[in-house]
Amino acid sequence: MQCIQRQRKRSRSETLVHEAHSKRAIRHNASLLGMEGDPDLKFLLTGGDLLKVRSRSWKKTRFYKLQEDCKTMWHESQKKLRSAKNFTLEDIAAVRAGRQTEGLRKYTDEAVEGRAFSILFKGRRKNLDLIASSEEEAKLWVSSLEKVIGNMNNLNRQQKSEHWIYNCMLKADKNRDNKMSHKELKSFLHHINIEVDDDYAKMLFEKCDQSKCGYLDGKEIEHFYEILTQREEIDVIYAAYAKTNGLMSAQNLLDFLLSEQRETVTLNEAISIIEKCELDESAKEKKLMTKDGFLMYLHKPESMVFNPAHNKVYQDMSQPLNHYFISSSHNTYLMQDQLKGPSSTEAYIRALMKSCRCVELDCWDGSDSEPVIYHGYTLTSKILFKDAIKAIKEYAFKTSEYPVILSLENHCSVEQQKLMAYHMISILGSALVTKPLGDKMPTCFPSPEELKGRFLIKGKRLNKLEAIFSPEAQGEGDESVTEEEESADEEAEDKNEDKPKKLKLAKELSDIVIYCKSVHFHGFEDAQKSLSFYEMSSFKEGKAVKLAEESANDYIRHNVDKLSRIYPAGLRTDSSNYNPVPLWNGGCQIVALNFQTPCSEMDLNQGRFLQNGMSGYILKPAYLRNAESEFDPITLTRGEWLQHKVLHIMVISAQQLPKMNKKKSSIVDPLVRVEIFGVPADVSEKETEHIENNGFNPTWNENFQFDVYVPDLALVRFVVEDHDSTSDNEFIGQYTLPFKSLQNGYRHVPLLNKNGDILPAAGLFIHIMALDAE
Repeated sequence: MQCIQRQRKRSRSETLVHEAHSKRAIRHNASLLGMEGDPDLKFLLTGGDLLKVRSRSWKKTRFYKLQEDCKTMWHESQKKLRSAKNFTLEDIAAVRAGRQTEGLRKYTDEAVEGRAFSILFKGRRKNLDLIASSEEEAKLWVSSLEKVIGNMNNLNRQQKSEHWIYNCMLKADKNRDNKMSHKELKSFLHHINIEVDDDYAKMLFEKCDQSKCGYLDGKEIEHFYEILTQREEIDVIYAAYAKTNGLMSAQNLLDFLLSEQRETVTLNEAISIIEKCELDESAKEKKLMTKDGFLMYLHKPESMVFNPAHNKVYQDMSQPLNHYFISSSHNTYLMQDQLKGPSSTEAYIRALMKSCRCVELDCWDGSDSEPVIYHGYTLTSKILFKDAIKAIKEYAFKTSEYPVILSLENHCSVEQQKLMAYHMISILGSALVTKPLGDKMPTCFPSPEELKGRFLIKGKRLNKLEAIFSPEAQGEGDESVTEEEESADEEAEDKNEDKPKKLKLAKELSDIVIYCKSVHFHGFEDAQKSLSFYEMSSFKEGKAVKLAEESANDYIRHNVDKLSRIYPAGLRTDSSNYNPVPLWNGGCQIVALNFQTPCSEMDLNQGRFLQNGMSGYILKPAYLRNAESEFDPITLTRGEWLQHKVLHIMVISAQQLPKMNKKKSSIVDPLVRVEIFGVPADVSEKETEHIENNGFNPTWNENFQFDVYVPDLALVRFVVEDHDSTSDNEFIGQYTLPFKSLQNGYRHVPLLNKNGDILPAAGLFIHIMALDAE
């Protein structure tokens, strides 16, 4: 009996310890998020039941609750721990109220509209469709999740790092006694991606265990944290400029900004930086900056490697539309491969939210007289054409306000083409361009600025655009083609076969094709003589690359007053991509890629369009907009494009690199590769040695030098991999940006995962200097 009582007493005691541990963790994490005592955070931490929807017949209650780290959502079946699963708030791309996903619209009735909401994830993870018990509860879930996610996204990298390390410590504290034993310390180090030998772990433990009691507690854990997070490279830089009683004065900081960062700043701006970044109020009052304040400055978004001036639209947007590179997607409706993968309106939303400005709609006759979108003659699923147009209408201008081109691959009967035209006109309304801007026949494209918030249709047209103003100028309609017809004609010519019959075109659909009429390409000379500015050709990647390599200057001149769209070869059934850089070098505007496929080519696309406020439009260099241009990226003769730069990069260190394969017990052995993309003369890459067993704070201090001859067209890509001597290295993260968006000096480089999403605490620290060649 006494034994049972002791067990119960010990059990109650352990419960109290665990509760105290949990409350302390919640207070710390809530404080970091700026949400201590916040009712929305409290609601999520309490959790509640929600109905999870997978199909008409599969609807089951699940309990959802935010864990004490304030970032992991935990859910279980009927509150049974053994069936618990989780995901992090960092995995969430968006939370949408109402029946906005295909699943909820298909599997639920309108009656639950106010109680339904969806959680959409980054990458290829399926949506989570949920129904709350009341409309008020649904609103609370949506607003609370959005609030916590918003606060988490507002943390700088230093704060995210602190949050991550603290919660790794919590996980290592297995018995939740708020103390760290030697065994727990080793477990923690392994968890944060550091492998140390027993002697070093013992030395580190004994150095912090000042009470000699065999575990770390309170101030001792803080001391351990300080040793762990010490950045020796930052100490060295700070010490070189901290000339005022061991601290940085505003003048000291100004000296650093001018000599190291090569920034054009004043003393008042240096004082402003101290006021924003310094955490010590006493130092701030004296206009001094401590080492912690200096580190905070280096982690600020405006201090990173990407020039903050390029975060907004800074280029001239009043040039004709064809003077810009345009972010473009191929077979936008597909979520995966080209043969049997799902089609989804969500694919359009994802592309548009990534600033894609040209999306493709592959249209076929559907049942019930409603046109559908899918990859014809394959097992890919189908979506209604009108649903795709509705999704495009809603999300087209959330990331960028500049025009969206709808590229139609039309395989429909005349009757369903009429319905396509009706849906676009009725759904897109006045945003759809249905006649040329102005009251007379234009001689060139309108600008992105003039077309803000508007939709353009690319497709076949029965007659010349001039017919709108002069009925007698009808012209020939037979020349208008779709991309697939162009491709089929090429294949027929190669095999000496008859060309396939052309599809009949509905006048209603033809009439809304204004600035982007699809036509055959019969050579550069014919295009110059016979085609109007609004008549554009599409090129399969192989043909386009051949033209870019063998007739580069002709291609550039063609693209000065015409639009060109490039699309992947039909053999890419896995939705892989081609290298877009040679096509950009040739002045091609609409270089369409499979946005659904994570790959280095999509990294380059994301990097190219990172600048100019992520508007999806990048003004081409002047020599790609000049009809008399002599520029040839292959031969690279002398001209305004030659601006020889010498790029010096020192890869100093990395921080908090994640272990990508969670099943592997080994620690990351990271290496860094710096790659240059651009004209052939600029293409280069250099790689550091790998660091064994340290993904937490590896240090390289390796110097690289690159010659860049055409910086306007160059991209710089930083890649981090986990070295493997027996197989291919494993990708950890990357960051790509235009050469002309680089900031000089000591800079942190954020890292993106394979899907192009930020790795919250991970990054590189480099020194960079781009200088004019002598």
